[in-house]
Amino acid sequence: MGRPKTNDDTVKERLVACATEMFATRPRELVTVRALATAAGTSTTAVYSLFDGKDGLIGEVRDRAVAGLYQDLSAVPTSDDPLADLFALAVAYRRWGREHSHLYTVLFGGVQSFDPSGAVGTADPVRPLLAAIDRALAESLLAGEATSIALSFWVTLHGLVTLELAGALDAATAESSLRTTIHATLRGWRK
Repeated sequence: MGRPKTNDDTVKERLVACATEMFATRPRELVTVRALATAAGTSTTAVYSLFDGKDGLIGEVRDRAVAGLYQDLSAVPTSDDPLADLFALAVAYRRWGREHSHLYTVLFGGVQSFDPSGAVGTADPVRPLLAAIDRALAESLLAGEATSIALSFWVTLHGLVTLELAGALDAATAESSLRTTIHATLRGWRK
């Protein structure tokens, strides 16, 4: 059994929820500590005492988004076919983006910056993708450098999910395009 929620926990959760929505829809510089506190029904002091300010709250929102995406991608079962696994990862990524559109937008939506060039951490959402690519390379199903393959895969998938979330693609079109675009991307890396 977990510990009971304290008032601080409740306020923290409200602040994270409000910040997630605000950072998904507005540039960072337009989101003030006062606006965050007001939306969460608390004082500005809570933002500072619970998160050390706006940057700490942004970090918490991003950490939760990354952890959620990693959890969903890590839950994708591994099969004997790394190419099928890559497609299953694409499906899981799209599903997570659709189910957590505000968090997805905070991570990748343009109003916040994202730099995919950092080092891969132990709970990095790209880790399951790289593992499947490494298996495909080891089995000579793909040829190339794993990071380059992962980047082209992500660019394709991210573009599709972003267009769908923006309303430029309806769900049926995105669903049918997923298989085509992922397979076309991987075909470019085949031996």
